[in-house]
Amino acid sequence: MSARGASALRWAVRKGVSALAVLLGAATLSFVAMQLIPGDPARALVGSAPATPETMAAVRHEMGLDLPLPLRYLHYLGRLARFDLGRSYQLQEPVSTVIGDQIVPTAQLAFSALGFALVFALLTAGLTAGRWRGFGRLVQGVELLLISTPGFWLGMMLLAVLSFRWHLFPVAGAGGVQGLVLPAATLGAPLGAVLSQVLRTEIETALRQPFAMSVRARGVGPSALRMRHLTRHGVVPVATLSGWLLGGLLGGAVLVETVFARPGLGRVTLEAVTGRDFPVVSALVMLLALVFVTVNTLVDAVCRIADPRLRAA
Repeated sequence: MSARGASALRWAVRKGVSALAVLLGAATLSFVAMQLIPGDPARALVGSAPATPETMAAVRHEMGLDLPLPLRYLHYLGRLARFDLGRSYQLQEPVSTVIGDQIVPTAQLAFSALGFALVFALLTAGLTAGRWRGFGRLVQGVELLLISTPGFWLGMMLLAVLSFRWHLFPVAGAGGVQGLVLPAATLGAPLGAVLSQVLRTEIETALRQPFAMSVRARGVGPSALRMRHLTRHGVVPVATLSGWLLGGLLGGAVLVETVFARPGLGRVTLEAVTGRDFPVVSALVMLLALVFVTVNTLVDAVCRIADPRLRAA
């Protein structure tokens, strides 16, 4: 096996072991957290209907709540290993169905917001890095304002101006592309502001490097220099930060879905936590952990491709 192949194999093994560790940790934390939340899951399953002690005992036995805690934990890990997410206590449906019915709108929102953020960062950082000091400071001020603005307030302001006043976008719901614009902008603008600041710093640092002078000496124009050469130097930190923040996008999507009355995992999460619907909560936690692991692996792969020095690690 070549040195490059051996390095790739070591990297794949390390990523696989770390992914299993993260997923095991997420499963354990979700199990412990649900045990600490006050309330009785059996009562949530029975509902408000009166039930005799015998009925409650039968329900707890069926749910496995009468087993010792360590044994319940092992059974829980065993089901996860078989990709068995169980059934929702409240809805009495397979958890995979409950989440599968709502994951598409949330994924559309999260990835649309990430796309908005990347375009925003490329445009603002590419246009202002190392030039137009007055305009650049104005843009940086807007970025700081976006970073510090609560997401729900930004969403309500966009609704008030662009929906209620100018009637450019629908007020609520998931009506096609138009219904996705304002939620994606609300969720993606703060992330785009963070990425823009990181990318601008990397471009300005690269502008002072000797290779930039060499590229200029070959007759390459300022725009081509920025887009074809300097932006590449910001790929690694921006990709790393984007992967780290994508999980936050999924969490923020819960709030944005509430503000814009969109379907998605937001309402499922709220109802599952308040109703102690452990199988749904556990599946949501594992889904988020899986997204983090997958995105982190993809980001590391992109960084290895963009920076050959990382392949030797």
